[in-house]
Amino acid sequence: MKTLPTKRPRETRSDATRSAILQAAVREFSLHGLSGARIDEIAAVAKANKALLYYYFKSKQGLYAAALEAVSEKALQDMLAALNSQFSPGERVLRAALTHFDRILAQQEFQSLMQQEMMRLRQGGQTTMPDFFRKAFRPAIEKMLTTIQEGIAARELYPADPMQVMYVLFGANVFYFLSAPVLQAAISFHPMAPAAIRKRRREAIRLLGSALFRNRAHGATLAARVLATMPMPSIKEFKVRRKTP
Repeated sequence: MKTLPTKRPRETRSDATRSAILQAAVREFSLHGLSGARIDEIAAVAKANKALLYYYFKSKQGLYAAALEAVSEKALQDMLAALNSQFSPGERVLRAALTHFDRILAQQEFQSLMQQEMMRLRQGGQTTMPDFFRKAFRPAIEKMLTTIQEGIAARELYPADPMQVMYVLFGANVFYFLSAPVLQAAISFHPMAPAAIRKRRREAIRLLGSALFRNRAHGATLAARVLATMPMPSIKEFKVRRKTP
């Protein structure tokens, strides 16, 4: 059997430096955006010479594009894993909705960077979103729509336009986090408190189990199974922020 060549120490150090720069960049860009992020701060956090940032990524724009790609990879893998499972189409739909909720909750850097890009596109400005970012989301969206269609064809889900179903599945999750400051100010409700998050997560899946399925008892059973087998990310894995993603 042919063995793969091992990396030399210099190559290993180079990979570690590049990874440290990328991690620091993800945090800096997610907090301050492309225009507000400081290259000096990224270099300081990564404990790297500033010249290395330009050596690896060519420019601030190139580093931002690499940061977007880095944070999107895990999110996409998680979503495709939820949709490419051995479960029925209806259960896959519930798993995808819960995966999306947990991603907003636990991968806040991804959510922040995504929000910036969405605002840039909406305002008609030039987006820095790389081709990878555009192409990578298409398979996940198409897989989601196909799964909904499979559920309808199998008479597991109510017949509805798959795109509208997808908006319901994901839109409610986004609205919960975006509306948190307004609700907190208007009615003294604290949506980002851990107990409130747990309740919303649980009730959202239960509601989908009742609303999307032809057989509500079947939907309720699937919702309970999904919640039991997909525990919420622990509090140690995310920070409850005053500013929502």
